[in-house]
Amino acid sequence: MTDTKTANIEPEGEDFSDFSAQNPEGAIVEEREIEISMSLHGKRLDVALSECLPEFSRSFLQQLMQEGLVLALPAKASLYPALSQAPHVPQADKALKASAKVKAGERYQVRIRETEQTQAFVAQAMPLEVVYEDEHLRVIHKPAGLVVHPAAGHWSGTLLNGLLALDEGAKFVPRAGIVHRLDKDTSGLMVVAKTRECMDRLIAMITKREMKREYVCIAQGAWLEGQRMEIHHAIGRDTRNRLRMTVVDLSHQSGKVAHTTCVCLSTHEQFSLIYCQLHTGRTHQIRVHLSAQHHPIFGDTLYGAKGTGEGGLKRQALHAFRLSFDHPYSGERKVFFADLPQDLSEVAQSLGLSYNLGSIAMPASS
Repeated sequence: MTDTKTANIEPEGEDFSDFSAQNPEGAIVEEREIEISMSLHGKRLDVALSECLPEFSRSFLQQLMQEGLVLALPAKASLYPALSQAPHVPQADKALKASAKVKAGERYQVRIRETEQTQAFVAQAMPLEVVYEDEHLRVIHKPAGLVVHPAAGHWSGTLLNGLLALDEGAKFVPRAGIVHRLDKDTSGLMVVAKTRECMDRLIAMITKREMKREYVCIAQGAWLEGQRMEIHHAIGRDTRNRLRMTVVDLSHQSGKVAHTTCVCLSTHEQFSLIYCQLHTGRTHQIRVHLSAQHHPIFGDTLYGAKGTGEGGLKRQALHAFRLSFDHPYSGERKVFFADLPQDLSEVAQSLGLSYNLGSIAMPASS
């Protein structure tokens, strides 16, 4: 039996540079309580923990034990009376040994910390659409619903777990080579490094704004077709809801500058198809910026959208449709394209929004 207590579920960000500042390596993000069942009686503690917490590697759980992040709790005396008159309670003030034998009824608290170590997580085979691959990097088309990196509430079944299964070398690269993120319910293109050197080069390109990341979304409200808007609003954590980000005044609140270019591609009655280009990569940037302009993304109820979506749409209508950069080794310009997935295409058609994403010209960076 495992109980979960989430200390702080952080929303996904675009760039890991932004995410890491909010989630420092080693920060405790979740606590789990486990109880040793009869089937685990007599096994090593590290083995029992790995069976109760299969989303983590045994070596990572051993690290947590060495750091004092696995604590013994009082056992429930009535659970297994046949084993002992007084059920065993490990000494809470002593370091727990991985080789210690556990007894049924014992209870432990596992304090899980944030980590970039890919060895902390297990490989899980999953269908991944690889748009491009060479010896240095991959470009992935991430589907909606797939979490990018393990975090509190989503320790398994993520893109990172899939990359570990796809490539044995990924376990030697921090975050399996993931250098930027898409929200769980945002679909589209991502670049992933195969080596640590390539990862460092890609991160440097993102930091210098040398990588173009272009999105399209369906927003609520009518715009003037062809209208272009440069949105410069700093973004920080919403103090009233830790799952949200919000526009902040940097003279009074903590946050980071953020810049998004938006162009209306098509508009019809109460909805518009909007092109967005990121110039920075803050957590939920496009979602926050459009909401601040009173045009929340369709289906994005976290940021003020009305209803849950047209035609059964169960996510925000946001898609990373184009990714372009100079290859970090050859210098060759690479441009990758992913058309609207079926769910968003059907919604756009039902709302009377016309589009031809392939014809969109990239605006100059500013």
